Amino acid sequence: MDTHTELFQKHRPRLLGLAYRMLGTQADAEDVLHDAWLRWHAQDKASLDDAEAWLVTVTTRLALDRLRHAKVEREHYTGPWLPEPLIDSDAPPDVQAEQAQTLTLSFLMMLERLSPEERAAFLLREVFDYSHAEAAAILDITEDACRQRTHRAKQRLREERTRFTANAQTQRRLLERFAQALQQPTEENLRALFVEDAVHISDGGGVVTAALRPLLGSERIARLYLQVAKHEQGHQMHRDVRILNGAPVLLTWADGQLVTACWIECDGERIVAVHALRNPQKLSRLAAVTNSQGSPSLH
Repeated sequence: MDTHTELFQKHRPRLLGLAYRMLGTQADAEDVLHDAWLRWHAQDKASLDDAEAWLVTVTTRLALDRLRHAKVEREHYTGPWLPEPLIDSDAPPDVQAEQAQTLTLSFLMMLERLSPEERAAFLLREVFDYSHAEAAAILDITEDACRQRTHRAKQRLREERTRFTANAQTQRRLLERFAQALQQPTEENLRALFVEDAVHISDGGGVVTAALRPLLGSERIARLYLQVAKHEQGHQMHRDVRILNGAPVLLTWADGQLVTACWIECDGERIVAVHALRNPQKLSRLAAVTNSQGSPSLH
C-alpha cells in the first residue's frame, strides 16, 4: 500500500461517517467514498496544504450532490423511506464516544427533516465540530450563509431532538417487551406498549409487503401485529435485540432469513413510534453478518 493510499485509509472512517450521516444508506456512502478516492488518486498531492481538509471537502460536496438527487428519487419511492443500518469494520471510533447518538437510525430519520444544504452545514458544524469558517469553505458559501443554514437546521430539529435521547436501556427493555408480546399477541397486551397516538412506519421498498402509509394510533398498530402473527404461523420465527448504529434494534428472522429490523422512539415508559425496515435490499448487508444464533459485534 503506497503512502497516498494509506493517507486515504487513515481518513476513511471520518469520511464514511460524514457521507453516511448525509445520505442515510451505506451503499450511497460507499459510492461517494469511491468517487472521492478516484479524485484523490488523480489529484496532484504536492499542491495540497491539508490532505484531510481536501478529502472532507470533496466527500461533503459529492454527498451533497448525491443527496439532492436522492431527494428527487425518493419522491417516487414506494411507501415510506427509512435509513439503512451501517455495517462496517472501519466504523468511526466516535460511535462509542460523544457522537454515538448522531449515528442512530432515529437521529438519521430526524435529519430527513432538513434540506440537503441545511443537513450538510449542521453536520459539519454540530457533529464534526468544524468552525463556521471551516464549514463555509468546505461548502463554498459565505460564513454568514453557513451560520444561517446551521441556525435553521437547529430550529427545525429542536422540538424533535429530545425524542432521541431516551436511555438505551429503556429502549432495549421496551423492545424486549415488544418481542415477548409478539410471541402470544393479544390486542390488549400490544396496545399497552404504545402511547395512544403512536405511529408505525414501515419500509418495504415495493419489494415486500409493508404499509404504504404511516399507521396512526395504538389500536391500528396492535391490529397490524395481530395480522403479522397470523402470517408467521407455520414459520420458524426468532427475534433478538441487537445494537446497531449505537442503539438497540429488534431483528426478526423467519425460517433463518432476516426479514425486519425494527427500532423505536419512546417517552421513557411506552413506545411513541416504530420504524420497521423490511426492504431486503437495505437488509442485505446486515443479513450477511448476522444470523438468529449469533453475530459478530455490530457498530
